[in-house]
Amino acid sequence: MTADIDTLLTALYVFVDDHLVPHRRRPGRPRQLSDAELVCLMITQVLFDFPRERHWIRYAHAHLRGAFPYLPTASGYGKRVRASGPLLARVLRALADVTGSGVPILRLIDSTPVACGTSRETVKRSDLAGHAGYGYSASHSRFFWGMRLYLLATAEGMPVLWCLAHPKLDEREVMTALIEADHHLIADGQVILADRGFASPEFDRFCDLTGIHLVRPKRANAKADAPRTPAEQALLRCRQWIESIFQTLKGQLSLERHGARRHDGLFARVGQRLLALAAVIWHNTNINAPNPRSLIAYDH
Repeated sequence: MTADIDTLLTALYVFVDDHLVPHRRRPGRPRQLSDAELVCLMITQVLFDFPRERHWIRYAHAHLRGAFPYLPTASGYGKRVRASGPLLARVLRALADVTGSGVPILRLIDSTPVACGTSRETVKRSDLAGHAGYGYSASHSRFFWGMRLYLLATAEGMPVLWCLAHPKLDEREVMTALIEADHHLIADGQVILADRGFASPEFDRFCDLTGIHLVRPKRANAKADAPRTPAEQALLRCRQWIESIFQTLKGQLSLERHGARRHDGLFARVGQRLLALAAVIWHNTNINAPNPRSLIAYDH
């Protein structure tokens, strides 16, 4: 296999159709666009940098007729995208399960803002009211209105666990709930690399009880932290790996231009971008590409 968009979509279509799509006949008229084709269409939209669904469907009708025998209208595609959350979660989980990591013992955790509005009028009329809220991004030194994306990933950037949460929730509580819900995905003795924001006695005790070895920088005001081993000091130099993963999501995969106005749409569009990243890492790993997270061969 080679690193090009046609090979990636063909391999992903076969994987989804063979392993994740039920082949029993549903009641009613069969769908003209299958779930496997929908996944490939959504991946291509993100990789080709079309944040707006209407613009993407117009482009697809003009240039992708050979790859997709049936293409829906913009409104029909939008409905399928908003309802695709469970499908995207299954595909993401399956890709993470079959993709090996060069550092299987290591996982990275962090959160990043997902802004959903930039004006008071948008906040008042948005259907995300009640789910989104005001929060502060220390890395950007600004407030935002939206949600926070919490991500647990491999060293290469493969998403393993993720969720969206209100920005005022304590990030240690959110990550605790996320790990508890899918604890079977965390191996005993797993090393998790975090930042100072995940420092608390309660979170440390939770990690100890679940067999997780948490590595994070020392808090400035905590003198009782245990001294770091040389291996932990070396790991802390890799803290920026998770930031580079978020930069890929926001830069090349247009996370900050998701355009969602409803909770189901926000979940699906964030999942769509995570799935595009996961699909590229899965394919690059299978073809032994030197950089598993490189999108250069697929974004044009």
